[in-house]
Amino acid sequence: MAAARRLKRVAASQAGFLTLKSAVDPDDLVSSRRKRVNKNKKKNWNKHSYINDVEDFLEDVRHQERTTGGLLSEKSDDSLFFLDVGQSEKAEQKAPEPVEGRKRRGKAPRPLRIDLILQRDSLVPPPKDVLAYQQPNAKKLRRIAQKAEQLAAKGVVPRRQKRLLNRRPVDRTVKKSAAAANNNPDRNYYDIWEEKVKDSADPWYLKQTCKGPVKRPEKLSQKPSVIPAVEVIAPGGSYNPDFLSHQALLREAHEVEVKKQKQEAKLEKQLAVNREDTATEETNLREQVEGLVEEDDEKIGDEEAAPNEDDEEAAVAAIAVAEKKTEKQRRKEKAEKIKAQRRLASRRQIDQKQQLFQLRSIKTSIKHQEHETETKQIKRKAKQEAQKAQPRRLGKLKFQATDLEVQLSDELAGSLRQLKPEGSILKDRFKSLQKRNIIEPRERAKFKRRLKVKYVEKRAFKEIA
Repeated sequence: MAAARRLKRVAASQAGFLTLKSAVDPDDLVSSRRKRVNKNKKKNWNKHSYINDVEDFLEDVRHQERTTGGLLSEKSDDSLFFLDVGQSEKAEQKAPEPVEGRKRRGKAPRPLRIDLILQRDSLVPPPKDVLAYQQPNAKKLRRIAQKAEQLAAKGVVPRRQKRLLNRRPVDRTVKKSAAAANNNPDRNYYDIWEEKVKDSADPWYLKQTCKGPVKRPEKLSQKPSVIPAVEVIAPGGSYNPDFLSHQALLREAHEVEVKKQKQEAKLEKQLAVNREDTATEETNLREQVEGLVEEDDEKIGDEEAAPNEDDEEAAVAAIAVAEKKTEKQRRKEKAEKIKAQRRLASRRQIDQKQQLFQLRSIKTSIKHQEHETETKQIKRKAKQEAQKAQPRRLGKLKFQATDLEVQLSDELAGSLRQLKPEGSILKDRFKSLQKRNIIEPRERAKFKRRLKVKYVEKRAFKEIA
């Protein structure tokens, strides 16, 4: 601090220093001799440290830099003063324009106050951006350049330059075939995004090396549904519909409601309890007494004896079958088997001969079968086309169609002003995406609390009081 104050006193005491503020006197900046205080104690640092004169001097220097761009003592006389020589002769000789020939000119446009506030009012140049002059790997590049200069001084040619020198010279005398002009309107259209495989390559090689284009599936070019994005409502849904069209729409809505009621009745019937299957007092008593009567034991003993006799007979038959066959029996079985095969072959020959006389009936039966297959194919195709217009099962939930927006006869409005809005556009678009098989039917996620709520009773004296 003492060194800065000493520097300030020396600068202010010089004859060439000028102050920009008239209130500041350069003689006042030189402080008088102060009382010497022992400043090796911390409590005397702030108490006996006077830096107002230094701050005034530095503020005056900063003010000069902001307003004039530097110290006034360092400026030249030409930049600070100018010579007033009066009005120029050309301006005096210039005759005033006639009043009639003058053009009406308004005042020169002045900048707005807000623009003046935003303008830069300091003449101090912005600080130099050091990062703008930095170069990445500058030290490494400088080292490489120095090494290249040393090698060039020794006469050593770098490897890259050698390769360039050893390249085969290009024969410029041979002229290339002139390319066709690209301003011909009959030229073929060229798509820069089209991916084509060169015909010179072997298709099997391209397939094995996976370098050929992937075959695009045909299903990707098909729409998921033939239903239009925006379905037009029936004529009966208008605000002022025709009587017949409105009745047709009411009939359609009625059929939908009847179908729903039938499904509900069918479900109730399936879930209904049969009165015959219900337990009565008699059935309950019979279940409780079961196993306590002795008469049932004799019946059980007879039933156990009968299966034992059957088991003995089955064992005797198994022993008889397990006996070894004689040679005579084997020959006899073989002869019977051959006779049966011959009989079957002769029967087949007779049937084939008989079929010659049934050619007409066979042809008619074949035609009948072909006609049936054709009708089945037509039905199958019609069914497939009908299924394209129906929503498919994409998830675990089925598509639930929205109810028809129908107004009864007494609810019809005579004008658009009295018309009441129905339905929701957002819900309609969401259902349309589900119906066109673009997204799967969904349900709103249910909130499930992970942590249980814990209730704590606080005993505060304020509550008691």
